[in-house]
Amino acid sequence: MQVEIITLDNGRAGTADLPDAIFGAKPRPDIMARVVHWQLAKRRAGTHKTKGMGEVQGTTKKPWRQKGTGRARQGSLRAPQFRTGGVVHGPVVRDHGYDLPKKVRRLGLISALSQKHAEGKLVVLDGANGSGKTRELAAKFRTLGWRSALIVDRAVDESFARASRNIPLIDVLPTIGANVYDILRHDMLAITVAGVEGLRERLGAAGTAGQQPEAEPGQAVSEISPDGIGGVGNGAQEDLAQGGEA
Repeated sequence: MQVEIITLDNGRAGTADLPDAIFGAKPRPDIMARVVHWQLAKRRAGTHKTKGMGEVQGTTKKPWRQKGTGRARQGSLRAPQFRTGGVVHGPVVRDHGYDLPKKVRRLGLISALSQKHAEGKLVVLDGANGSGKTRELAAKFRTLGWRSALIVDRAVDESFARASRNIPLIDVLPTIGANVYDILRHDMLAITVAGVEGLRERLGAAGTAGQQPEAEPGQAVSEISPDGIGGVGNGAQEDLAQGGEA
């Protein structure tokens, strides 16, 4: 599909060809929800901790004899029913991350990109560089009407990133770091021309839009993705659409 290329000065710089396989797919909210949940689970520190009955400080002596006092029997003052006792089934230090199939992660990213394009909130920039002052860059964003935007480039320009990092709700990422959570969290998605090519290579759409790369005899298409994220063929997409995992 053909889209117009704009500049940071809100000018026109020609047209770009976006592959339908990446930007024209049917969005899958269920897949995007799975990927976002996986991302948020992985980023949790997991450092929560409470002390159990065996960890709190206190005596190990039996508070009073078993029978004859008229009180309920007790074995330790460190039991959870006492004020200084331990916590029952409290959180422990652990890793909240879990594995998610690469095909599901790939389909989630394609769904997020396609949804932004379908909503009319995806623009293609000729480049994200040349502005080293935060004031100048903020003025350009105001001219474009961007209050919340994610800018994706093949390689982030250092001066551009430094100028934009102090602007609220504006983030810059390389193509290798583009992810579902950040795309959905921002209102606008701006991808440079080089960034489009980077996404095309990362998601295995280096050939003509809508075509899968040729596989060797006996080799599945899902095994020839350039970055290790397996491609999702038509059969795999049908399986995922029916709720199964390819």
